[in-house]
Amino acid sequence: MNVLVVGGAGYIGSHCVRQLCAAGHRPVVVDNLVYGHRAAVAEGVPLHVADLGDTAAMRDILARERIDIVMHFAAFCYVGESVTDPLKYYVNNLAATIQLLSAMLGAGVRKFVFSSTCATFGVPEKLPIAETAPQAPINPYGQTKLDVENALRALARAGKISFAAFRYFNAAGASEDGTIGEDHDPETHLIPLAIDAATGKRPSLALFGTDYPTPDGTCLRDYVHVDDLSRAHIAVFDRLGEPGAAHFFNLGTGVPTSNREVIRAVEKATGRRVKVVESPRRPGDPPALYADPAKAMRELAWRVRFPDIDSIVASAWNWHRRHPGGYAAG
Repeated sequence: MNVLVVGGAGYIGSHCVRQLCAAGHRPVVVDNLVYGHRAAVAEGVPLHVADLGDTAAMRDILARERIDIVMHFAAFCYVGESVTDPLKYYVNNLAATIQLLSAMLGAGVRKFVFSSTCATFGVPEKLPIAETAPQAPINPYGQTKLDVENALRALARAGKISFAAFRYFNAAGASEDGTIGEDHDPETHLIPLAIDAATGKRPSLALFGTDYPTPDGTCLRDYVHVDDLSRAHIAVFDRLGEPGAAHFFNLGTGVPTSNREVIRAVEKATGRRVKVVESPRRPGDPPALYADPAKAMRELAWRVRFPDIDSIVASAWNWHRRHPGGYAAG
């Protein structure tokens, strides 16, 4: 199929483009390159530099490229920034997505795959987190994602679209061949931050919270490889069918990993010490977040190829070792 990947020059989107190519589909990328990287787009894949909120431009691209399905990864995703600048997140993550959906309907494209987040659940009542868990976001980032989910539900009930929404846990790692990976500015994710500390790009790593009620006192999170995430998005295509289909899936390994375990994995992969500065807890960080991935495994026959933190970190190190300056270094 012809698949429009909105945000396809970003971290998860660029990996999904590679997986689409491998699966025999034809991806087309739209990205405004605010956070994405032109160099992350696979060779030969069309790239349209445009904003998802530009309805006329999106409708033109959808028609000219004869798009069958849209995959949407173009969200702003800095939780702290969403608290200090919420309007930025409501404009891009919600309002611009509504404009994208309007362009789709105008162009007759009815299939949609949405990149959502476990942040829609807020602080979970119980673990692991299943799709049926109550959704109560505690920040504007999670709220805007939930708002889009609700808009999609309404459109599906009206018979306008079919969709799947994937609620990620901690996306991590890099492509198996080391050609694309994680390059954010600013960087907030633990694995690349720990690698930077190991390689001397930063003097130390702040470890936020060492007194949580967990086995080693640090937060527990569910790390899932970015290529595993991408394969789940493609596996859902056959389930979209006629307008009205609505699917929700939690994507994680179901294995909680502590911050200290991540640091040890980085030290193992790099062969270098990570200097850690123990710091107070950050407000709003739950002690543990991890998925119940049973539904995706059952309904999509989805299986993770990177089941442990060591294999995920090793792939991330392969990227960072080859690209110490990220995409800016070519």
